[in-house]
Amino acid sequence: MGILFFYSFRNLLTRRLTTSLTALGMALVVFVFSAIIMLAEGLQKTLVDTGFYDNVVVIRKSSVSEVQSGIDRDQAAIVTTRPEIAIDTSGKPMIAKELVVLITLQKRNGNGASNVVIRGISESSFELRPQIHLIEGRLPRPGSSEIMVGKSISGAFNNAGYNERLFFGMRHWRVVGVFDAGSTGYSSEIWGDVDQMMPAFRRPVYSSILFRLRDTREFESVKDRIETDPRLTLEAKRETVYYREQSEMMATFLRILGTSLTLIFSIGAVVGAMITMYAAVANRTSEIGVLRALGFSRLTILAAFLMESLFLGLTGGLIGLFFASFMQFITVSTTNFQTFSELAFNFSLTVTIAVQSLSFSLFMGFAGGILPAFRASRMNIIDALRDV
Repeated sequence: MGILFFYSFRNLLTRRLTTSLTALGMALVVFVFSAIIMLAEGLQKTLVDTGFYDNVVVIRKSSVSEVQSGIDRDQAAIVTTRPEIAIDTSGKPMIAKELVVLITLQKRNGNGASNVVIRGISESSFELRPQIHLIEGRLPRPGSSEIMVGKSISGAFNNAGYNERLFFGMRHWRVVGVFDAGSTGYSSEIWGDVDQMMPAFRRPVYSSILFRLRDTREFESVKDRIETDPRLTLEAKRETVYYREQSEMMATFLRILGTSLTLIFSIGAVVGAMITMYAAVANRTSEIGVLRALGFSRLTILAAFLMESLFLGLTGGLIGLFFASFMQFITVSTTNFQTFSELAFNFSLTVTIAVQSLSFSLFMGFAGGILPAFRASRMNIIDALRDV
């Protein structure tokens, strides 16, 4: 078997041009497949990482997102009294009543406008989100028309930079800080005092309530009590679950798009591999006859030619995955289908995606080589040796 391996490898080197073109065709397919799946993974990772496992999001029942939710002050007061809520070092409950609305801002690059999330925050909002780090300026003062913006917003929209002024909600707001929330959705938001945001947008109700559990095991009990309380029309979810649901629609769309495009491109790659392998069989008819005369079985001949095709597929997969890995350094912005707001995120390459990509490249190699390999293995020894 070792002799056939070196024999197959030598023939691939002999046919450098066709081998390279076939491998590059497969590499292109794998690149497209990997890039789109990485895009979907990056979107989902960004939104899931936005949540904290021990945080609970409370929104109005049947609301898909915070933007569509509404919680009046009386119901918010009832939730605030839940004994399952954690207490901070100063003795205050770790709970934040927040407002979430959308506004439209013009992009700095002149490519039109986009929706941006405005979040009215409470005193505990920062403590509940440890991933938030101030990178420029300071925090907004409570009771003032001051705001802070995520780093993805600061550089992307007009008048959203540090010390600039934005106009929305019938007043001007001064940007006093820029924060970094890592690879989370919060980096694409604008934050300000909820008590200033509510009258500015003429919203008498909160959008959501966020609180930290004192014991993570108490989630099911607090969820049941909130959702069965006849005074409330609310539902509770772990923050990680809430944001995972926010990403499902867009991530599913991207994965379907990626699979569809890959299937179309892969047909061409498989046909190219098949043509290459059929040509290899035709050019090596006499060599196949010699191998059969030396005692190599049909199965061994089939395995040798199939090995060549799988090697082409694997080579193309590694090349495509190599170039796709550089997509991780690119930040893209798109509209979140759940909230219709701008969301910035990165491509994300995982071990699972790498395995899927290489497995798909091997499948293309197998599909392109199996028929030519069968043809080579079924050749008659006498007919194959006629040209020797």
